[in-house]
Amino acid sequence: MAKRFELLVFDWDGTLLDSAGAIVGAIQAACRDLDLPEPSDESARHVIGLGLGDALRHAVPDLPEHRYPQMVDRYRHHYLGRDHELRLFGGAFDLIAELDSAGFLLAVATGKSRLGLNRSLNTSGLGAYFQSSRCADECFSKPHPQMLHELMDEFSVSPARTLMIGDTTHDLQMARNAGVAGLAVDYGAHTAEALDTLAPLARLHKVEEVAAWLRMHA
Repeated sequence: MAKRFELLVFDWDGTLLDSAGAIVGAIQAACRDLDLPEPSDESARHVIGLGLGDALRHAVPDLPEHRYPQMVDRYRHHYLGRDHELRLFGGAFDLIAELDSAGFLLAVATGKSRLGLNRSLNTSGLGAYFQSSRCADECFSKPHPQMLHELMDEFSVSPARTLMIGDTTHDLQMARNAGVAGLAVDYGAHTAEALDTLAPLARLHKVEEVAAWLRMHA
């Protein structure tokens, strides 16, 4: 059967890597370090997927601009302190390996920095499977479509042949802004209800369901 999609673009945190809890904890710990009000778990989870600067501006809206370098430094201190503990979601490695074997073009579009993504790709063992990636310190932050536009241009793949897979409304809105179909997973950062407002092709509950959907529909 002919493939519906040629290019599959994955978000990283909360989609392939089980890191949402660590990100929330690092944001809240950084606020405590700086004697700032802690955002709720819900507020901190909402900003996952954005570039770090945009994420902190939303999570800590009263923070003066001149204190952002301090906030970023404390966030990184706490996140990197747990970075080595983070693992892929169960089945994620096998999913990516299977898609690679099936001949799909695979890419990552993430709110992580280039340094952070490269480190995570190396430690997870998935680096060899992704032909390209875009990070928040190289492009406009999600939901701006630049990451997807650049990836489609790089591979000369049309929007109709591209699928974005992610766990946040930022991923799905980016896909919509780029004219690309979106597939949602609800085991990451954003709630099922929030994801449904952007009408993804499907909303899936675990990695095994993502694999089954892609075998059937991609």
